[in-house]
Amino acid sequence: MFSRDSIRTTPRRSSRIAISAVLALATVAAAGCASSGRKVDGVTTGSVERSGTLARMSSDELASAAVRLGEAYSRDPKDKTVALRYASILQMSGRTDQSLAVMRKLAIEHPQDREVLAAYGKALAAAGELEPALDAVRRAQTPEYPDWRLLSAEGAILDQLGKPEEARALYRQALGIEPEEPSVLSNLGMSYLLAGDPKTAETHMRRAAAAPGADSRVRQNLALAVGLQGRFAEAEQIAAQELSPEQARANIAYLRAILAQNDSWAQIAREDARK
Repeated sequence: MFSRDSIRTTPRRSSRIAISAVLALATVAAAGCASSGRKVDGVTTGSVERSGTLARMSSDELASAAVRLGEAYSRDPKDKTVALRYASILQMSGRTDQSLAVMRKLAIEHPQDREVLAAYGKALAAAGELEPALDAVRRAQTPEYPDWRLLSAEGAILDQLGKPEEARALYRQALGIEPEEPSVLSNLGMSYLLAGDPKTAETHMRRAAAAPGADSRVRQNLALAVGLQGRFAEAEQIAAQELSPEQARANIAYLRAILAQNDSWAQIAREDARK
């Protein structure tokens, strides 16, 4: 829960804190498209970006899959595909430090691999090491032939560093390379969400959700933007397209609680300002 000191600032800052509190929930609940990678001990391996089968797992299933992937990883820690997937499932299980350790070792083994460096940057960002994350993603980039995925990842880190204008410039550059790419549009929407502007965020996220190739994470972010405007029934309806009814209701109930608490602290901030 929030402490009063952490929230007693401006209403915009207060909104940003509330949104940040639900981002982890949206990330865990969201389900991506099933990957087309190979299977390791019953767990499909492949791109870290496409983790639908993992995202649909219960906590017990995630734990079981982590054990199986961990065993595969221990047999050959240099296997890039296995290591990427193992790091991903560790991160989804909340074991960010362990995920980062896996990615740090993999980055040493593959120092020039753009996919590895990008995933390493994301693992650093998830662990709160934003400046090193930014460095890793930038090192993975090739200026003369920029990768839109890396531009989007860099933008997401800059947003977390409180540099939304720089982040949005990168998202727009990425969209120039890959027009109407739903993941980039969703990140652009999330940038506005973090800045306390869910209405503009919703505009970009609706474009993202309507774009070919949009996955569950994009639609869950749309549900988040709608819910943050107080349209809870509509948000639950969107969420229920991807999650079980129970999960959707739980997510919206959590969002309601966070916003209610945030509104209380915002009221205190306004009263303090008047005094």
